[in-house]
Amino acid sequence: MLNPESNIKFIKGVGEKRAEMFYNLGIFDVDALIHFFPRKYEDWTKTKTVAEVENGENITIKATMITPVKEHMIRRGMTLYKCRFSDGESVINVTIFNNKYLAQALRVYEDYVLFGKIEKTFTTASMSSPKIEKLDTGVRIHPIYSTTGKLTSNAIAKVIKTALESLDEIPETLSDDIRKKYDLISLDSAIRQIHFPENEEEASKARKRLIFEELLTLQLGLLKLKSNKKNETPLKITKDFTSEFTSLLPFKLTNAQQRAIDECIKDMQGKYPMNRLLQGDVGSGKTAVGAGIIYTAVKNGYQTALMTPTEILATQHFESLSKMLDGKGITIRLLTGSTKPKEKREIKADLIDGKIDLLIGTHALIQNDVEFSNLGLVITDEQHRFGVKQRANLASKGQGIHTLVMSATPIPRTLGLILYGDLDISILDELPPGRQTIRTDVVDSSYHERLYKFIRDAVDRGEQCYIICPMVEENEDSLDIKSAEQLAEGLSETAFKGYNLGLLHGKMKAKEKDNVMKAFSNGDVQILVATTVIEVGVDVPNATIMVVENAERFGLSQLHQLRGRIGRGSKKSFCVLVSDSKSEISRSRLMTMKRYSDGFKIADEDLKQRGPGDFFGERQHGLPKLKIADMLEDIDILHLAQNCAGDILKEDYNLDLEKNKHLCDAITKMFRNIEY
Repeated sequence: MLNPESNIKFIKGVGEKRAEMFYNLGIFDVDALIHFFPRKYEDWTKTKTVAEVENGENITIKATMITPVKEHMIRRGMTLYKCRFSDGESVINVTIFNNKYLAQALRVYEDYVLFGKIEKTFTTASMSSPKIEKLDTGVRIHPIYSTTGKLTSNAIAKVIKTALESLDEIPETLSDDIRKKYDLISLDSAIRQIHFPENEEEASKARKRLIFEELLTLQLGLLKLKSNKKNETPLKITKDFTSEFTSLLPFKLTNAQQRAIDECIKDMQGKYPMNRLLQGDVGSGKTAVGAGIIYTAVKNGYQTALMTPTEILATQHFESLSKMLDGKGITIRLLTGSTKPKEKREIKADLIDGKIDLLIGTHALIQNDVEFSNLGLVITDEQHRFGVKQRANLASKGQGIHTLVMSATPIPRTLGLILYGDLDISILDELPPGRQTIRTDVVDSSYHERLYKFIRDAVDRGEQCYIICPMVEENEDSLDIKSAEQLAEGLSETAFKGYNLGLLHGKMKAKEKDNVMKAFSNGDVQILVATTVIEVGVDVPNATIMVVENAERFGLSQLHQLRGRIGRGSKKSFCVLVSDSKSEISRSRLMTMKRYSDGFKIADEDLKQRGPGDFFGERQHGLPKLKIADMLEDIDILHLAQNCAGDILKEDYNLDLEKNKHLCDAITKMFRNIEY
């Protein structure tokens, strides 16, 4: 008998050579194999005759083979096999392409089931390369798996069937109470039925059980991760200075800003370190929230570090926070790679002597020789641009440090708790008064001449413009896609000859990028041709126009981030999305940008239209890859799993009870390759 840990090569019919193909799918043992779920099903149970269907329909037909197979070699490497079947009323001409194994297995006068598209005329019926199986085994629901190389879906199904027949009952992971409360079948039944359901109801019940368990395991793992970070902090924030801070501001905080500051201060006054995400749309006022928290931390005797991904963003924070906290007895310094050596030495000395209250900078902050005398709060801006280790290095410069991570990337609310399960979340869901709405238009490339005149008129009035391209350089495979280098070169000689044109893209060195952005910020560059490298950038209040070429190539949330680079001053601003795509879906997506200015609504629309991959990717968030659950489709089950996770941890926080043993193992397995 097999067990879940058995190597795949020991399953009957696999062996060393075929095992290699399974390894390419990431399947090394029996457990991974039985958890390799079908991506869809083909229902061969609803059979019809030729007379009952329309031309071009996908159908399942019970038929008898009535002529032997004839072989026709068309050219080298292409052989056709032709034969005829009858469903009792009509004759079906069947053509099989390059499948010698199937052609040789077919026998005249035996009964088969054929699955595929039927082509009909008044007098004939034919099928090209239908799937064919013997009648006694073929009329069933067929699982369809993701494949690799020569390993077909059918071959995978056969190996899974053999493995399941050789396995004892699969151990249960959920207690009887949970299964009863949420109406879930056993794990053993679910695994067997997900692969080989007798009917749609069985497949549905199996999916519900497996999706629930996967989301429950994920939730428990994230909640445990959050709790693992909660060692008590020695830092004492005894007094809340928010009222004093707000009284010194020349403007009134929004309710959302006030709420976020209150949530952060409450965390910092608790016995555990704050570990919070501040999520706000472009222009929602995250900097003011950060300033309010910094004010209270400093007034309680603690230093703060604010880390940003770029020098120019660090400089912008330095300037805006210096203005906001001016005359309030807070010493602020800026430390970046460009800081002169003498000034660096002074900053480091003053920092360790406690003479600096707030240090703003880039990765320079996490160098070994940067030491604080009493670090209490760490803020990282655009947190997804930093690796886990970089954030941890900064927090390790003190003990029990309070951490705030800020992000202007709106995540759909339904995903927030999953994506940032190890963080508490504050959301700024209202814009400060006076923040203008950017007019957005969707046009095709026939508008370019009018568009370029519109830009020239704006630049002549002293305004500035961004032109965004999806690619850095020209690509032979994508001749219709604008590249930043090609466009900048062309426009500098034609439409914008005599104007100061800048070029910015991700392949440039950091110093070059910073120099171009500084030139644009101070107005030396009038028109900036760039890639999405400016998606997270600086405020240039004078930039009033953004043109996005091949706009259909960008995600909605990305377009919203790009649009957020303009409309930051008092002048009316315009975003023009240029696309020649004839796709209705692309058009609909771009019109969403015209309809909405709220980043969270756009993120929700993006999620509906593109699925959760963009938000729920391992690359960005370092979360386990889900095998069967879908964040969009299974949101109702997600809420049930969240409730269940809370109940389990209330009763058995460490998952020590015997009934939770297998669940604990499942969490360990799911998170074993995840670095936090």
